[in-house]
Amino acid sequence: MFVDEAEIEIFAGRGGDGCSAMRREKYVPHGGPDGGDGGDGGSVYLLAQAGIDTLLDMAGRHHWRAGDGGRGMGKKKAGKRGVDLLIRLPPGTLVYDRDTGLLLADMTLPGRRVTVAAGGKGGRGNVHFANSVRQAPNFAEPGQPGPSRRLKLQLRLIADVGLVGLPNAGKSTLLSRLSAARPKIADYPFTTLQPQLGIAQLDAERRLVLADIPGLIEGAHEGVGLGLDFLRHIERARVLVHLIDILPPRTPDPFDAYMALRRELFAYSPRLAAKPEILVANKMDLAGAAESLAELRRQLPGKDILAISAVAGVGLRPLLEALWRLVKNAPPGEAFLDSPPPMVLPPAAGRPDEPDAQLAAEIEAIQADDIRKSRYYRRAKTARHPR
Repeated sequence: MFVDEAEIEIFAGRGGDGCSAMRREKYVPHGGPDGGDGGDGGSVYLLAQAGIDTLLDMAGRHHWRAGDGGRGMGKKKAGKRGVDLLIRLPPGTLVYDRDTGLLLADMTLPGRRVTVAAGGKGGRGNVHFANSVRQAPNFAEPGQPGPSRRLKLQLRLIADVGLVGLPNAGKSTLLSRLSAARPKIADYPFTTLQPQLGIAQLDAERRLVLADIPGLIEGAHEGVGLGLDFLRHIERARVLVHLIDILPPRTPDPFDAYMALRRELFAYSPRLAAKPEILVANKMDLAGAAESLAELRRQLPGKDILAISAVAGVGLRPLLEALWRLVKNAPPGEAFLDSPPPMVLPPAAGRPDEPDAQLAAEIEAIQADDIRKSRYYRRAKTARHPR
């Protein structure tokens, strides 16, 4: 099952609480504070992994949690760090913050790894709060909660060549003849309901990745038909193949079909319409196809048009060679973030960068009380104000 959009909620792990303990050991009176720190919570990472081509796992599981940090212990033992969570995504996934709409990361290259939620910081044990005045603190710092974030994931396939055309133009048949892909093929419109990928092997050292999307119709950029849902999958393609039925039984004539495709692509994205393209006339094995091709060439003077028959396998090798030359000289596929910014996490509720304000106030009050009760304070006060 092909799933190209998903929404998930991630939760970083909570930091463990610090420990408030005193050293208890034979022959060691007044051992002093001995509590260790809590462990940091686990972080949430995203990884683009080759071999994954769908967001199906994300669609079936909406909540993803990293492990919490362990509590500190006596003898200055630190708590265990929370287990990190690694979410594996197909290459080409765009990661958005669902609340703000901000694009956080473009997982274009396999192996790319980004942090989307850092774990909460572990609390400090009471050993950190001892000083010359307060030598036996009986309190520790609690762990900080890990932030949560709602993400929207959107997959955009990465391919060298994108196949576009009206319904029943023969895109699925062409993909099946050029690669080992086995898309559904039938004689009715919208046979293809989801994008299909195939690899065309020219020789031992040359291969092309082809992407076939459902057929486009007038108004596809506005949501008519299936085009709006899948046009984004060819935004990363380096070259477009406009496949035209040279003898359409019911659809517009070849010239009108080509112009309709150009209008839809431009309306959806001018950058998409500006990509290098090859115009291919399909079904040349039918009677009368030669006359129709001649008319199309007359209507598009100076435009190179390749003639093929996907069913009969005619003209496929010249098409592959032309595609290879065009792809080799074409600019790289679109990167939505040329150099993605570092993952900057907004302040999460309950996880300020500084220690908790209430805890800081309590610590300050305890310190002041300890100073007032100390013999050094009383001795200095008596010296300043003798009776």
